Amino acid sequence: MKTVKEVSEITKVSIRTLRYYDEIGLLKPTQLTKTGYRLYDNKALEKLQQIMFFRELEISLADIKQILENPNLDKEQVLIAQKSLLEKKRNRLDGLIDLITDVMKGVNTMTFEAFNDGDVQKILNHTLECMSKEALEEQIKLYGSIEKYREHLSTGFQNEQAVADIIKWYGGKEKAVDAVLQSDGNKEELIQQQNKNDEAYRQMLQAKESGNIDLEKEAVAKLVEVYKDMFKIDNARAILLDLAKEYLQNVKLAEVNDSQYGNGSAEYIAQAIQRYYGE
Repeated sequence: MKTVKEVSEITKVSIRTLRYYDEIGLLKPTQLTKTGYRLYDNKALEKLQQIMFFRELEISLADIKQILENPNLDKEQVLIAQKSLLEKKRNRLDGLIDLITDVMKGVNTMTFEAFNDGDVQKILNHTLECMSKEALEEQIKLYGSIEKYREHLSTGFQNEQAVADIIKWYGGKEKAVDAVLQSDGNKEELIQQQNKNDEAYRQMLQAKESGNIDLEKEAVAKLVEVYKDMFKIDNARAILLDLAKEYLQNVKLAEVNDSQYGNGSAEYIAQAIQRYYGE
């Protein structure tokens, strides 16, 4: 048995709070001494731990009391649910910490800049320079001339939402332009990135089959590194959450993914990404 003072020291829950829990019937002491001191056994401490987990999830005391008084309460299932919710909260906080870190580095995550004509021409020139002779000739044949192919490429910069997304991913127009100019169109590097992406996807689907949440997190972490390398960015959170949204909303994109990895794979990958970032 432990006194209320000892319980407070162990759990960091104040004596005043423990007394209040007693008053509202949420956590009664195991027994009272003749002099009125509250004493708690291990079972009471286990219940207090559950209460603390629920409070961390910002669940009201009234709701906690109702949950714990349920005669059909399955303690193991409650712990599993609490663990899942706390992990989601942790991931959400990790994502916010990443965003704060970006802001401290000078990254503007709420920028509304647009690419000017000079930016667009730089990107187009670099894109054409990185293309193989065969690929460029194929596009010229398709569009009729290199000028018309350039016009086609430049139309992408007229899509305000697409431009806003790109700037959001990179944290600024200048960073986006710099990242594009870093790319050299290396086919071997691209193949390696695609293989790593495929490996991450297949590991996620193994996690789906086995129900292994740790394997799922490991797979998404691999995907994060792939996207950082592929897009030359420091934080892949925004671009991967947008990818997840596309998988859930774009039926055609989901169908393409499902045709390669199996039915329901796009939805699962999207949800795995969202779980990883606490969304």
